[in-house]
Amino acid sequence: MYRRIRKQLHGWMGADGSDRGACSGLDHVPEFEAHRHIRLLTFNIQVGIHTSSYRHYLTRSWQHFLPHRNRNDNLDRIAMLLRHYDVVALQECDGGSLRSGYINQVQYLAEASGLPYWRQQLNRNLGPLAQHSNGLLSRYRPLRVTEHRLPGLIPGRGAIIAKYGSEDDPLVLVMMHLSLSKSAQQRQLGFIREQIAPYQHVVLMGDMNNHADELLANTPLSDTDLIPLPASAHSFPSWRPERALDHILVSPSLEIQRAEVVSYPMSDHLPIAMDIALPKGYVETF
Repeated sequence: MYRRIRKQLHGWMGADGSDRGACSGLDHVPEFEAHRHIRLLTFNIQVGIHTSSYRHYLTRSWQHFLPHRNRNDNLDRIAMLLRHYDVVALQECDGGSLRSGYINQVQYLAEASGLPYWRQQLNRNLGPLAQHSNGLLSRYRPLRVTEHRLPGLIPGRGAIIAKYGSEDDPLVLVMMHLSLSKSAQQRQLGFIREQIAPYQHVVLMGDMNNHADELLANTPLSDTDLIPLPASAHSFPSWRPERALDHILVSPSLEIQRAEVVSYPMSDHLPIAMDIALPKGYVETF
């Protein structure tokens, strides 16, 4: 089965030739153009650690370095949520090291949720100790997927850009995990701004470690017309949400049909979900 999967989706291998993207082997994959709306989700899964109190940052800190018997049970519960969405951005995944039992968590979640396309971006390689990664899961086959290192004083942040639909006028989805420092965020969002400049239909999604008003007013995104969720869309910490750190920002051409913070406390972040409608007439152009 593994060899057949590799052959099916050679184009989804990692940029360095590693097996970081593949197809689940499903016989039928829905055509992107057959749908007028897309269900999006972004989720920082904290490498499968279930955190429900500040004290767990201390008492469960060892789970960031060593395996835990309940980790895969937590991943299975996360997969139950993911199966209801079409494109999922994941942050703080492990790509297969000691702490995850040498399981690629992006691939595991893709297969467990039935989402046939996935991409793992390895951002911080600590060998057998940790494979710190972002992930993309998709129900639809993208036109193209690229990985990008985000600038910063401390390396280890990245973005995945996926394009769907029409080559001439694609829907561009950018999945990212930004640094904590504001100076690094400025540089990182400057890079992202350059990547999205040519496109009309854009979605930015991920853990951006800042509030939307700050991101859209005082960073290189300030000259965009991206639409955020309400400022009250708090996602962190999951047990008592007080800060809006996780976002889905969309172009005005993409109608927001529904947006919410999902009450699914399996990490120290809550997931953010959004249903968007494609522009009128856009589907027919494919």
